[in-house]
Amino acid sequence: MYKANESRYEKMIYNKCGHSGLKLSAISLGMWHNFGSVNQEETMKETLFAAFDLGITHFDLANNYGPAYGSAETNMGRILKSDLKPYRNELIISSKAGYDMWAGPYGAGGSRKYLMASLDDSLKRMGLDYVDIFYHHCPDSETPLEESMLALDAIVRQGKALYVGISNYSRAETEKAHAILRDLKTPFIIHQPSYSMLNRWIEEDGLKDYLAENGIGCIAFSPLAQGLLTGRYLNGVPADSRISSQSIFLNESDLDEKRMNTIKALNEIAGSRGQSLAQMALSWVLRDGKVTSVLIGASRAAQVAENVKALENIRFSDEELNRIERFL
Repeated sequence: MYKANESRYEKMIYNKCGHSGLKLSAISLGMWHNFGSVNQEETMKETLFAAFDLGITHFDLANNYGPAYGSAETNMGRILKSDLKPYRNELIISSKAGYDMWAGPYGAGGSRKYLMASLDDSLKRMGLDYVDIFYHHCPDSETPLEESMLALDAIVRQGKALYVGISNYSRAETEKAHAILRDLKTPFIIHQPSYSMLNRWIEEDGLKDYLAENGIGCIAFSPLAQGLLTGRYLNGVPADSRISSQSIFLNESDLDEKRMNTIKALNEIAGSRGQSLAQMALSWVLRDGKVTSVLIGASRAAQVAENVKALENIRFSDEELNRIERFL
């Protein structure tokens, strides 16, 4: 059975999640695309164990992560049972519901029925009594916001989640959700938006500042812009890349000449900092203390180790920030 590295907490940075008492590792491991039924269990174990050994304590899932839907949670449950169960009190495990999960009118959205049924299924798949954080994954215009937020409140009161969050909500939507949850005294502690050097909508929208000003944590997903900031595209499009596979999240129009020049310029700045492009991109997201944690994806243990090295240099001089701004 796996035995965790005894020095795992010595180098990781842990940030308070808003005004709550919960701390999150500055880097969290997302299980969206590399922990499904199509992946090798031994590789998944190696990746999870490497992350925990490096001090990553937060593991982020959702009901439909896979592929196939639900399989990431099933695999996480199997690994929890076989190896990680002794460390459950040291793990922050999150799940979400909002996007499509099963057929019919009750398999997506923000209704009380869907959110509560989905979490019950997630807990069964993972063999858990509760998750640490449960998110509404996306706004649902067909469901009253009060219904979705009351469902999150009920989930906490039933002991099925310790904290709740939202994801992909705009600032205006977040303000409304926050008002409802604040009145209910629900432990709403975190928002999960997309955010990267190439995707700064939470700055333009005002969401990033709103979260910081109101004591709500922020955990950024896609901090490497779907792989554009990993360095994989510095010399063209690899045959096995997401662009080549016609991913719905990334296509050739995302890598035009202007974007390519930007990536190359950022890579040069990263090199002057003694970092890879990916490491600098992660450091940049964490640069001002307004983001609690960044979510990385990894298909193998070595990728986790490389990304964690970003924390060795998360400070930027004014000159570096100005140079970066010229290309963004």
